[in-house]
Amino acid sequence: MYILGISAYYHDSAACIIKEDVIVAAAQEERFTRKKHDKSFPSNAIKYCIAEAKIDLSEIHNIVFYEKPFLKFERLLETYLAFAPRGFKSFRQFMPIWVKDKLFQKNNLIKKLEEIDDKIDWKNKLLFSEHHLSHAASAFYPSPFENAAVLTLDGVGEWATTSLAIGNSNKLDVIKEIFFPHSIGLLYSAFTYYLGFKVNSGEYKMMGLAPYGEPKYTKLIKDNLVDIADDGSFHLDMSYFDYATGLTMTNSKFHNLFHGPPRRPETDLAQKDMDIAASIQNVTEEILVKMVTSIAKETGESNLCLAGGVALNCVANGVLLRKNIFNNIYIQPAAGDAGGALGAALATWFIHYENKRDNSNRDMMQGAYLGPKYSQNEINKTLDKCNAKYHMLDEDQIITKVVDGICEQKAIGLMQGRMEFGPRALGSRSIIADPRSEIMQKKLNLKIKFRESFRPFAPSILDEHKSDWFELDKTSPYMLMVAHVNKQKRISFDRNKKCTGLEMLNQIRSEIPAVTHVDYTARVQTVHKNLNPMYYGIINEFHHRTSCPIVINTSFNIRGEPIVCSPGDAFRCFMGTDLDILVIENFILYKEEQDSSLKNQYQNDYELD
Repeated sequence: MYILGISAYYHDSAACIIKEDVIVAAAQEERFTRKKHDKSFPSNAIKYCIAEAKIDLSEIHNIVFYEKPFLKFERLLETYLAFAPRGFKSFRQFMPIWVKDKLFQKNNLIKKLEEIDDKIDWKNKLLFSEHHLSHAASAFYPSPFENAAVLTLDGVGEWATTSLAIGNSNKLDVIKEIFFPHSIGLLYSAFTYYLGFKVNSGEYKMMGLAPYGEPKYTKLIKDNLVDIADDGSFHLDMSYFDYATGLTMTNSKFHNLFHGPPRRPETDLAQKDMDIAASIQNVTEEILVKMVTSIAKETGESNLCLAGGVALNCVANGVLLRKNIFNNIYIQPAAGDAGGALGAALATWFIHYENKRDNSNRDMMQGAYLGPKYSQNEINKTLDKCNAKYHMLDEDQIITKVVDGICEQKAIGLMQGRMEFGPRALGSRSIIADPRSEIMQKKLNLKIKFRESFRPFAPSILDEHKSDWFELDKTSPYMLMVAHVNKQKRISFDRNKKCTGLEMLNQIRSEIPAVTHVDYTARVQTVHKNLNPMYYGIINEFHHRTSCPIVINTSFNIRGEPIVCSPGDAFRCFMGTDLDILVIENFILYKEEQDSSLKNQYQNDYELD
């Protein structure tokens, strides 16, 4: 039985296909349309999933949408009524759209499916999951746990913003929820907005900015904005926020509390901005620690699964790991709405059809390598069409040439294997470089990614060496845990020359400065030979040559662009940046050999993230 899950119409639309309990394929629509966080119906992702499954559309038993649109409409309507007459402008703007389009989303979904194939009776195949159940299913069912507490946290689904479920074999029961408008996800996004970053996109920037500041505003936030109970449940004072019914996240009362209007996007960051970022990160961590501690006591479970957008806060995840509240933590790598497509499909198989579950202590996500892979013939045709100069080598030769480049301080675009599902590049669509370099972070940020200098890069490390370099004793294959660099690998600096804010960027803090954040942390990806043999081979060869089992890993794209998907995407990014080398499977390209007329400064094609 094949089941197709889809998520759409808010952000990060995606499709996933499963064959019984096996995940066959999954991808975000943005990778095909090249529109970041694309929310449109995932036609391209669906077509890819069907092609990867090698089936006809008629063989799909069910299509499952990741949430219930009518419940979302109910929440919208009741919220406006509760806050009336506040928010009438927003109500007038958005209600006609909901009434005309989204309220009748079932019909719209069927129409979109008929555009793909109008000979199939989609109406009788279409099912609807619930938003937070989809999130919970996406985390629990692929996890290696027979039993687990499952915590989902995001902005909002239909009504729930936070939910606790208990997973037991094939069963998944939601036992507690916190409802809109009280939302840790929207609280974090309100500060994202206030600091001048884009909501549903810039939250990770605020997380990366936080270590440059001091949590001076923590008490102010807790005294005014959010009341936190001992069990981690929370209640927001909505008089400071405008997201329930307005057109912005915060209002004048919020701005007065922090003595100024929101920062204008792309303007210089002040120390105050960094301190605010540090403060809301601190509050978020406090809520999560209290909540998870309470869940452990209440449920008696030893395993925890996490999903929802807040689960992508890898700094908070690292705090939870260090607290040892649960024996094991599993985080869905596509924790946001994209992963809802996967969860909807799995919930249908296990809950709707009551099928048995046996993961045999295995992570079913397959390293999140669930997207397209391109054949030698497809790559060859694309490169020839682009008038590229390239060399074809075997895998061992490619590995040797890549490591040569890393040792020569080159920046390398790496595209090999199946594309990753979720927001993190994990060695299949990555830019890699030498983590020992004192200048590489700045080069990658400013010359290749075209993004803010303060943003950190992640280390990919051979799993068997993780504890030699980081305070980490658990695997982290999905780059969702932050850990401290081991003290013996750190480099002390002159404490008398105290730096603040972005001045801290210039301090060399460890033997791997390009991946060591200003607080001595790093967002670690552990690399496993069975999940990505070629990527493992590159890092292993670099280790043999340098005694360093680590490379820099950042996503293969520029700021505002989705991660590259196809060979054409990869070549365009290669020629539009200061990347030195491009590898696509067994093809290698050197920048100095390319026709200079092919260079394309294309960063203005994308909106700033």
